[in-house]
Amino acid sequence: MYEIQDWQHIFKLDPAKTISDSDLELICESGTDAILIGGTDNVTMENVLDLMSRVRRYPVPCVLEISNIESAIPGFDHYLIPSVLNSHNVHFHNGLLHEAVKQMGHMMDFDLFTMEGYIVLNANSKVAQLTDCNTALSREDVAAYAEMIEHLYGLKAMYIEYSGTYGDVQIVKAAKDRLNRTRLIYGGGIDSLQKAQEMFEVADTIVVGNVIYSDLKSALQTVKVRG
Repeated sequence: MYEIQDWQHIFKLDPAKTISDSDLELICESGTDAILIGGTDNVTMENVLDLMSRVRRYPVPCVLEISNIESAIPGFDHYLIPSVLNSHNVHFHNGLLHEAVKQMGHMMDFDLFTMEGYIVLNANSKVAQLTDCNTALSREDVAAYAEMIEHLYGLKAMYIEYSGTYGDVQIVKAAKDRLNRTRLIYGGGIDSLQKAQEMFEVADTIVVGNVIYSDLKSALQTVKVRG
């Protein structure tokens, strides 16, 4: 079983986007700790299965971030389930999970699943609009969410998602300062080694995604943050 507590750097691939075999090989053999497959829209069983089968050629852990029931397929090393705590819609807190367990709980290996306390902070992102998030959060708000996630919900991971925009380092630090056991994962706008290093100083794990498709060379540089 793969342990997310050990991961420092993750590349995130969107199944709705195109990536060549040669670029995928560079990503999978880069030294990253895991390949995370996930996206907000146009995520289907077909494109998730296709991307998973291509990543499977390499020894890197292959992880699915579940965004809908239809694309939740077996064969991944691990599964991340976002619980979007600053959403106004309870479906994105636990409704998706409840539906999944109702349909597939009898055949789920729960050791392969990790629920993330998810906080979305880019108001203009697709994920914020889809999940109807309150993104106008202060440092104190995010710090309080961190304490809820670790001490009340008892979750292994907190994910701060800026989705395409580079986030506020001080807000991320405010969350990290309240966490002891829960792993802080950051994703959003990391498109250079400098940004990767800056955010890695205040988070336990960084996720690099969009830059893979616009500047692969810069994306590959971000792996250097790993200790």
